[in-house]
Amino acid sequence: MNLETNLYLVPTPIGNLEDITLRALSVLKSVDVILAEDTRTSGKLLKHFGIQRPLESYHIFNEHKSIERLIQRMKDGQVLALISDAGTPAISDPGFLLVREAKAQQLIVNCLPGATAFVPALVNSGLPNDRFVFEGFLPHKKGRKTRIDGLKEESRTMIFYESPHRLLKSLTQLADAFGEERQACVSRELTKIYEENVRGSFKELIEYYQLNTVKGEIVLTVAGKN
Repeated sequence: MNLETNLYLVPTPIGNLEDITLRALSVLKSVDVILAEDTRTSGKLLKHFGIQRPLESYHIFNEHKSIERLIQRMKDGQVLALISDAGTPAISDPGFLLVREAKAQQLIVNCLPGATAFVPALVNSGLPNDRFVFEGFLPHKKGRKTRIDGLKEESRTMIFYESPHRLLKSLTQLADAFGEERQACVSRELTKIYEENVRGSFKELIEYYQLNTVKGEIVLTVAGKN
């Protein structure tokens, strides 16, 4: 069995480019091919660090049909690295299916530690972080209310990813389900120059974002039920 890594999952910065690790740079410079969620976005990152390796597209729309071909390339000896637009691959991004199949084929997968948006958001929220549950993105339509209702009795701190145009909708629906006095924190543009962490009850957050335009990637951290 090949004891060398066949597939690396490499976290990339969620904003500040200085947050990439030395090991990540070393791996990206040494692999045969880098698989990227968006080659344009990742191309800028690689150019910034002087990394000149072949770059191929791997995203939610082509991952199913790409897996068999990528597995065969790794079996043939190629070493691949997977990166997402920002953060750790497979966390609310493509990657799980490829990792699962690589494991099933007894290939060696190595996930490097590095940037992930929900960790700094959780720690910075001021909410309990000894026990928490990561929910990622809520369903956009079908199953959305069911997912929220299923969390009514959750006692651990809850973490959600959200987009700017759905933030008020999510805050309102969560307030209806959990009560408007439940404490939460909205974190956006983490590690960037305009980073903002707004804490308060659902009622206070709804009032704030009714008056303030929100932009950028969002992590919503919500207190569990007492």
